[in-house]
Amino acid sequence: MIQDSFSDGRSISSDCVPDQEVAVLKVSTALGLTAAEIEHVIELAGLAPSLHNSQPWRFRVLPHVIELHYDPSHRLPATDPSERELRLACGAALFNLRLALEGAGVRPVVTLLPHLAEPTVLAEIRSGGRAEPRPERLRLRDAIPKRHSHRAPFRDIPVPAADRNQMLHAAQAEQCWLHLITPGEVGPLEGLVHRAHRVQEASPRFRAEMAAWTGRPADVWEGVPASAAGPKPGPQDQWVHRDFSAGTAARPEGLEYESHPLLAVLCSHREGQEAELQAGQAAQHVWLTATDRGLSASMISEVIEVPDTRDELRQMLGGTLHPQALLRIGYGGGAAVPAPRRAVDDLILDDDT
Repeated sequence: MIQDSFSDGRSISSDCVPDQEVAVLKVSTALGLTAAEIEHVIELAGLAPSLHNSQPWRFRVLPHVIELHYDPSHRLPATDPSERELRLACGAALFNLRLALEGAGVRPVVTLLPHLAEPTVLAEIRSGGRAEPRPERLRLRDAIPKRHSHRAPFRDIPVPAADRNQMLHAAQAEQCWLHLITPGEVGPLEGLVHRAHRVQEASPRFRAEMAAWTGRPADVWEGVPASAAGPKPGPQDQWVHRDFSAGTAARPEGLEYESHPLLAVLCSHREGQEAELQAGQAAQHVWLTATDRGLSASMISEVIEVPDTRDELRQMLGGTLHPQALLRIGYGGGAAVPAPRRAVDDLILDDDT
């Protein structure tokens, strides 16, 4: 199927990898683009969000196709045993890749879960010819390097109706649905989130995996470093916020989270791996739309990671939609610290990999 897309952003090799030697990259020409253009495309794809900043994607670049693979070494078996979050993250990277290609003048043609590909291949992307990117899509492309998880409190300023509508349209453009939580749904949702958090915290495997991927030094290029962790959660918080600092962060006195964040559940219309890849693209489309409009976001993912609470959330939404992600959206109280990223060379698969 042909999908519209575009993207662009900073250079990880120059802006995000200080004191790191410049390696000879394994990037080749593809889809009519130069090696430098393909490197930039892969770089932007790698700026997608992922659970615990695990970055579970890699790419094989061939002359007429780019393959999106999941990286088995970046699974999170305790938190994500079904690998649903992994596919959501790879779907978000795919949306960035689509944007980047269109920004370079290529109309991407995407095949999800190709039948004859290797088991780790989630998508194949080919060229459908040259395309002049539309201005609104270029704005999404430009938002890619600006998008970060904002784990700190938001300002208590309502999100305008026009911005909400744009995010709804973004989800629909990817064949998904964005359900904005109503005031009457806040209480039941809060109960589900706290219950899911207790279930996960009761698991030693979950706690060990969480500790392994969080609170890392800033020079480790995966996981969540303490600098990007946000403030330490407190018992008075209405919504559960994971302690990504692994207990190392202090909470400034008087710091409180916003009382009425905009909460949005990104839903697919079907279940299955293809639906999860589409939902990942939709979630990233929504998030980049929010970023373009001056908004920030973070995930409250526990409620969807735990099967029982995810099923209850589905029933709360009417029983026909399939919840895939819960976004907290608002105006950030300050600049978010970006999580580190894997070098482009580490994202490229070659014949020896």
